[in-house]
Formats: sequence, structure tokens, C-alpha cells
Amino acid sequence: MFANLISRYFYLAITGLCFSCTSSTPDSVGSFEKLDPEFDAVISGSASIQIIADSLDWSEGPLWLEDQQTLLFSDIPPNTIYKWTAEGGKQVYLKPSGYTSNLKRGGEIGSNGLTLNPQGELVICQHGDRRIAKMNAPLDKPSPEFVTLVDNYNGKKFDSPNDVVFDNRGNFYFTDPPYGLEKLVEDPNKEAPYQGVYRVTNGKAHLLVDSISRPNGIAFTPDYKTLIVANSDEAKPNWYAYDISGTDSLINPRIFYHMPDAPFKEKGGGDGLKIDKKGYVFATGPGGVWVFNKNAKLLGRVRVSEAVSNCAFADDDKTLFVTADRYVLKIKLR
Repeated sequence: MFANLISRYFYLAITGLCFSCTSSTPDSVGSFEKLDPEFDAVISGSASIQIIADSLDWSEGPLWLEDQQTLLFSDIPPNTIYKWTAEGGKQVYLKPSGYTSNLKRGGEIGSNGLTLNPQGELVICQHGDRRIAKMNAPLDKPSPEFVTLVDNYNGKKFDSPNDVVFDNRGNFYFTDPPYGLEKLVEDPNKEAPYQGVYRVTNGKAHLLVDSISRPNGIAFTPDYKTLIVANSDEAKPNWYAYDISGTDSLINPRIFYHMPDAPFKEKGGGDGLKIDKKGYVFATGPGGVWVFNKNAKLLGRVRVSEAVSNCAFADDDKTLFVTADRYVLKIKLR
């Protein structure tokens, strides 16, 4: 998210590049902070944090491709999606990834959140093109050819779709903060007077929430009955929860967790998040990856010395990949 592009410099200034936070490996950039014994059920005491990719501008949107044993992730400023494999390391996968016009423009133009649709096709949040699109090419033969899935609500273009998730019926839900616009909410090209959370059904967008100031990360619980949305606004640092109604609307809005209630001192907002098969929530936020149980109890944190943006599971939830500023990290869980 664009907010972290600014806040990360302040964060690093007060914490330093903490490459000695853990004794696991020389290239580690973090440690583990346990607040509750249940944390041990999620992350092993022998877990380590490994850098698997570096020299990035602002990494985001990790997505694990199980069949190919490949991690995809966005690097937003250079308008590129990279892939990583254990054998080949980091390689360019797709460019351009988020902005396809030849007209020069400012702002964060690249791709952000990535996911697969029920057909196994790559679906991309494209900041620069201000749309949700799918790559019109096989996963193993990527090409910058895109099909627009949705780019407006009632004729008003989206700001810069940030993160996207599918439910178990083929609908997809996404967040639309202003971080891809050059002047954010003051940008003259911004068309909606709010930041939205949307559902798309049969190609049509439905506005679900317009009251979150900076909607960002989004994820379903394993039963698809609850949606959690992060707010990356430091002035309203909450993760929100909504139940899904029989008509796929959001009901029973509530705060899942209010960040200042935690013992952590860093300030900021939430970013991307994922929920594993047991209902544990891994939410990137100030200082690293916050870990909650399904009852919203904060169990601990993977502390990372770089500003983190999102995460993804692999290996049947036994591995966690984290995008963290210039790095991508790999963490063996249990």
C-alpha cells in the first residue's frame, strides 16, 4: 500500500535494520513475539525467517502456485510481477503488470493483490489501469494480455483496487483505497467520494462498504461466513469483521481488533492478511505479522524490521511467505 511507502522510512529510522533480531540465520530480518501459549500451536519455537528475494522497490500481493511450486508477487513501482522458485530464485514473470497505457503518469502504477479464480486463472488488482483484470494466458506461459473483469461502479472508475478474494460461489470481493492515485484522495481523477469494499457477481460490482477510510487487506474465514477487512489508516487502526448474509451482503459490522489495544508500540494501520484452514488470522500491520485465533485473541507477532505488506500460505499452511518492502521472506511454521 502507498501509506507504507511513506511510513516505512519513519519506521526504519526508529527501529533500524534489525538483522540481529534472531539467531536463526545471518540474513534474518525478524524474530517472534509470543503473547499467549496458543502461539506455539501456530509457529514452532524452532521456526526461522529467511530472505528469499531482495532488491525490490515495494513488494506486495504474494500468491503461491501449488502445482508449479512457484511464488508470484508484485513489485508495485516498477510495474512488475516476479516469480520465485527454490531452483531458480527471483525472476521477472510479467511486465507490465498493473498499467498498460503508454501515457506517462505518477502514482503507484503496478499490480498489487493477486489471486486465482475458480478456473485457475490469474486475477490481478491493477493500480495503474484502475481495475480488476485476469491475465489472458496460461500460468506457465505468462503474457501481458488482460481481460477486464470490472473497472467501475455505476459509471465511476475505481481508485486503485488493492486486494481481492473469491468466495466459494464464484463471487469476488475487493478493496479500493486511493494509493494508486498520484495525489491520493485529492487527485483530480478520483471519481468516487469514498473508498469502497465491493462484491462482483456475474460481472457487476456491488458497493458493500463505503465507511472504511483506507480499506486494504481482505480475507474470508474458512467457512466463508465472515469477511475481515484491514484499514490502513493510522487514524483508525482497526481490522473489521462482517458476516455474509444470504444475499451475499455484509451484515453485523464490528471491530475484529483495535490495534492500540496491543502491547506493541509501533503505530500504523493494517495491510494484507490471510486466514489458514484452522481459522488463525495472519495480518500484516505495524511491526510485522500479527497472529490471531478465530476469536480475535492476539497470540503474538512475527516481528519484521522492514515494513510488511502482505502474506501467503504454502505447503498446506506449513509455510508463510511475507512481502516486506525490498524483501520477500519465507517462514516455516509447524
